[in-house]
Amino acid sequence: MYCSEGSPETFNPQLVTSGTTIDAISQQLYDRLLEIDADTGELVPALAKSWQVSADGKTYLFTLRDDVQFHQTEYFSPSRPLQAEDVVFTFNRIMQRNHPFHRQGGGNYPFFQSVDWADLVDSVTADTPHQVRFKLSRPDSSFLSNIATDFAAILSAEYGALLVKSGQLSRMDSHPIGTGPFRFKEYQKDVLIRYYRHRNYWREPAKPEQLVFDIVPNNARRMAKLFTHECDVVAFPRVAELGLISKRPDVDVQESTSMNIGFWAFNTVKPPFDQVKVRQALAHAINRDAILQAVYFGHATAADSVLPPTSWAYNPNLAVQQYDPVKAKALLTEAGYPDGFSMDIWAMPVQRLYNPNALKMAELMQADLAQIGVRASIVSYEWNSFRRKLGSYEHDSVLIGWSADNADPDNFFRPLLSCSAALTGSNRANWCDETFDNLISQALLTADQKQRRSYYMAAQQYLAEQMPLLSIAHSQRFQAISSDIKGVRINPYGGIALANAVKDVK
Repeated sequence: MYCSEGSPETFNPQLVTSGTTIDAISQQLYDRLLEIDADTGELVPALAKSWQVSADGKTYLFTLRDDVQFHQTEYFSPSRPLQAEDVVFTFNRIMQRNHPFHRQGGGNYPFFQSVDWADLVDSVTADTPHQVRFKLSRPDSSFLSNIATDFAAILSAEYGALLVKSGQLSRMDSHPIGTGPFRFKEYQKDVLIRYYRHRNYWREPAKPEQLVFDIVPNNARRMAKLFTHECDVVAFPRVAELGLISKRPDVDVQESTSMNIGFWAFNTVKPPFDQVKVRQALAHAINRDAILQAVYFGHATAADSVLPPTSWAYNPNLAVQQYDPVKAKALLTEAGYPDGFSMDIWAMPVQRLYNPNALKMAELMQADLAQIGVRASIVSYEWNSFRRKLGSYEHDSVLIGWSADNADPDNFFRPLLSCSAALTGSNRANWCDETFDNLISQALLTADQKQRRSYYMAAQQYLAEQMPLLSIAHSQRFQAISSDIKGVRINPYGGIALANAVKDVK
């Protein structure tokens, strides 16, 4: 049993960017054409056993595996294995407005929209039952990495046709069918998710016969359930308690360096956050060293960029954003706010990898801001409501973050800060800047890493000047697990895979 911090918003990874949802569904129910090797960060075959790229970088031909079976459940019995038409169905849903399923769930595909998928991909066609061809409008050096993300889960066209015939299109996203190691059995909102083993899985069948996600938003209760062995695995244990937890003989603490960023984003469309000097002032007002100690307990590094230092495109020459209340006050005066102003800080109600305690962080920032005359109120909601309101840009500012899905630097830039991401609601700064978008677009037109790096270095410098968000920390990732559970490890690129979990009976 896995203790989860929140309920999934959907059972279709295409429709979200929420880590809580992705953890619960993506690696359990679905597969992708390609995967990312957790040890090397390299792309490896998955549902596609091989692929070819044209000389101009605009055509990709994938050859699918034979005899990959979809789930058989009480509500669907597949008549055939995976074919190219399933891949076409999956991606045409995202791209084509007249696709019968396109507008299900609101018609938003936040990750794909943030990377301009519909504009990039001209067509997806089945050359043969086991070959599928993607034709692009331009070269894109991040294309294969995006194909390998948790969001690019392959759906069943046959199941889709059945739902169209019965007029039950919404069930595609609530009663899932995939090719993954587990099949859907039951969901009770805010209580549990139950999966059973997919016996005809194309890889070795999952070790657990049954997998249960016990939904427990309260961190103390999750840990209590781990200690009483009601749960076997708990993600995001409180970093303040790691020392205590690690002393227990019946619990192991797993740790990993992870590609992530915790940040404070300003709604740059709302005054006064539409002024660069105001954003710079707020950034200078925050004592990040105090946050690193009080919130991360030293298990994180200060962030100078949205990119972690482990990325090949990281810019090490950025000026460190110094804690300087005097300078912050002077910048506010220059911006026309000598007496400060009132604002909100939205804080996540759940613990995430990139921010283990957003409410505590907000309280520290509230005190820092008071020193420069800024009166901050702390706002929080239930997690799904919180995300929905964020997507509507109701916030002044928000403490949130991002965990990378692949090793490509673009995974930190377009999903977080592009104009396309602003349109979908996943750009928490609501920031659309032509200069920034042009730099990122130029980086994608070449496969030459040195040239790409020069564009990403410039983009990071520009972000440091414009300050749509304040990068706070790159956190270590932790996971608490019963010592008798084997086969579960932390993936530095996010997601939880539980197919190999076994209980060591002594």
